[in-house]
Amino acid sequence: MESYSRRWFLGVSGATMLTAGLTACGSSDSDSGKSGGQLTAFVWGDDAAKIQEDAVRKFNASSAAKKTGGTIKLQRIPGSDYPAKLRTAMGSPSAPDLFFNWGGGSIKAYVDADQLIDLHDIIESTPALKNGFLPSIIQSGALEGRPYGIPMRGMQPVLLFFNKKVFKDAGLEPPTSWTQLLDINKKFKSRGIQPFALGGADKWTELMWVSYLVDRIGGPEVFRKIQGGDASAWGDPAVLRAAEEIKSLVDDEAFGKGFSSVQYNNGGASTLLAKGKAAMHLMGSWEYPTQLGKFKDFAENDLGWVAFPAYDGGAGDIKNVVGNPTNYWSVSARTKNREAAIEFLKTCASEEYTKALIANGDIPTTANAGALLEDSPNPEFAKFQYELVQNAPAFTLSWDQAVKPDWSAPMLTEIDKLFLGQSSPKEFVTALKGLK
Repeated sequence: MESYSRRWFLGVSGATMLTAGLTACGSSDSDSGKSGGQLTAFVWGDDAAKIQEDAVRKFNASSAAKKTGGTIKLQRIPGSDYPAKLRTAMGSPSAPDLFFNWGGGSIKAYVDADQLIDLHDIIESTPALKNGFLPSIIQSGALEGRPYGIPMRGMQPVLLFFNKKVFKDAGLEPPTSWTQLLDINKKFKSRGIQPFALGGADKWTELMWVSYLVDRIGGPEVFRKIQGGDASAWGDPAVLRAAEEIKSLVDDEAFGKGFSSVQYNNGGASTLLAKGKAAMHLMGSWEYPTQLGKFKDFAENDLGWVAFPAYDGGAGDIKNVVGNPTNYWSVSARTKNREAAIEFLKTCASEEYTKALIANGDIPTTANAGALLEDSPNPEFAKFQYELVQNAPAFTLSWDQAVKPDWSAPMLTEIDKLFLGQSSPKEFVTALKGLK
């Protein structure tokens, strides 16, 4: 469940975190040119931070640290304290040199305040960075095509999980097209099985459906305009069509009658899938460890996964992915030692770092990870995710983390109202176009 916690916390608190306490502290030649001394790095203080702690320890003892005259002090900040701590630090003279984030909208306010280094030219001129990561991952954390972060943890794509036994008993295969999905829904309902589990008590679970449908219907360009802050882009026909499909699914009881009272947090939706009461579940890749922890036999024998289906006649590629590409290190424009910071970022592309992530159960975003995944706790699942992302023309960051911070909460509210039948598809689009 820690993957879930990391994914969601910033989405909930992003507006508070990023719109208060910032000052436009751009870099100066004297600041960026400094060398020597100790750099500070803020990291989300969960169990996975042990990977970053080990990387810092090794870097500080390396020839690169000696060459650049810089070492790094890692500060593990508890998740509940991270947003406030980072916001306060970035608005003060003691901003961290590097810090953990989710890319996209999670760093927009810092970019707008000229507080981060645009890494484009650095990546292009540094082979270890340019060739070290899957291109879609670098771009997923970018803003207006400019990267401000280097991947430092595992990927978390959203997948369509399914109960193999339920499908086998029904003589069905998981859907690869929207038409097939609708047909399968009818067949499961006739057998008294709910087509999809949905933890509707947690609004972010509904977001995944809208995100994928907009991508499959209109392609990733639709959301890119929205992510760029163009509220009128909510009026794209793909958004309305996606909302209409959601309404049809809800009206057809594809999610059951009581989905709005089912939680993901307490395992409610996952239990429906594991117990065979629901056939499918659209969820982030953390669903696998969640199932493994709660229903081990099911996870190891009857849990399946596929890509979200193609939409018949849609502009989006079935290979496109939605979810959480990874977490990133960003570099403050006021770093004490830019050269040391870049040398440290290069270690995130190393085979040694990649192996450490794999051993921890993560799916790295490095270009060399594919050949190393046999050592993963579940090689089949690891390889599926890696190849899915590796072949993805586009990897769209979860909307709640990608949009402007002050759009996140109202957007989730409008999505929830659509699912609850409290607004029509047209009213949904109108409300989103009104976001300021």
